[in-house]
Amino acid sequence: MTNLDSRPDLEVLDPGQPCTATEILEPRAVPLGGVREMTVYRTLPQRQRSLVGAWCFLDHYGPDDISLTGGMRMPRHPHTGLATVSWLFTGRVEHLDSGGNAASVVPGELNLMIAGRGITHQEISDPGTNILHGVQLWYALPDETRFSENAFAHYAPEPVTLPGVTARVFIGAFLGAVSPVDTRTPDLLGAELILEPGASAQLTVRADFEHAVLAESVAVTVNSTAVDHRSLAYVPPGSDTLVITAGDTGARVILLGGVPLREQIVMWWNFVGRDHDEIAEYRRRYQAELGFEQSDPRDVGKPALFGEFPADQPPPLPAPPLPNSRLLPRE
Repeated sequence: MTNLDSRPDLEVLDPGQPCTATEILEPRAVPLGGVREMTVYRTLPQRQRSLVGAWCFLDHYGPDDISLTGGMRMPRHPHTGLATVSWLFTGRVEHLDSGGNAASVVPGELNLMIAGRGITHQEISDPGTNILHGVQLWYALPDETRFSENAFAHYAPEPVTLPGVTARVFIGAFLGAVSPVDTRTPDLLGAELILEPGASAQLTVRADFEHAVLAESVAVTVNSTAVDHRSLAYVPPGSDTLVITAGDTGARVILLGGVPLREQIVMWWNFVGRDHDEIAEYRRRYQAELGFEQSDPRDVGKPALFGEFPADQPPPLPAPPLPNSRLLPRE
């Protein structure tokens, strides 16, 4: 745990006092492939903020009528140096990865895929799904675990009920609930909170964490700051109290948190590395391993990164070209 007294840049508030320095991150609409495109609303990363703790990516989608959009069709693609968190509210998505894991993503149950040094996977909405609605989250693995073996975990958290709020804690510890899932990333939090109409939940949180609250279903108020539907409220470290207030219809929010990562990362396409050259190598080796390009002499003798995949699945996605300029780190 971070020693707050050793952080001269951190304003530590009195116990029970919420932080008022709330920053609003507005979503941008991003189409996800195909003739009929499914739109997702992305609040991380963006120019003003790349990370919340180790969380580095947040896509919010739905309720999406897949008879109109075709739903989620993400063929085989790679990941490195990160973990993916799939969390649904409505619908069903089928997951398959090169670690040998096949699983269904269903509402209220966590599917966590740790890429480690490399993995490929696909996510395709189930044909029986009519409405698809959920979030896709990534967090960056710290330097000590980012080259570890890939892994997969499933967890169905039990709800925790307090006056005015029900929570499902899928990552970390919160409100007395502890997720058993090994994230290979210390000091991380992920939870779904459902607030009753008009409820104002005063929540005790870790003061060494930074937090983010996604207004998932409707607009809410976070520490007296209005947060529009689909926007993300960022709260810096320094306070042990977070106040989330719902309107007359109640609200559902996603709460993320963590100790600031304090590592520079380079994030491009589906890769997380530490510099441009790492990302270029990941792309080069992915393209060669999946047969899109010839292998490079620099990679002769290196073990495969991205694994085997069943032959009867949709064709994989090729990597886009790298930009002409060098990729710069972010933190």
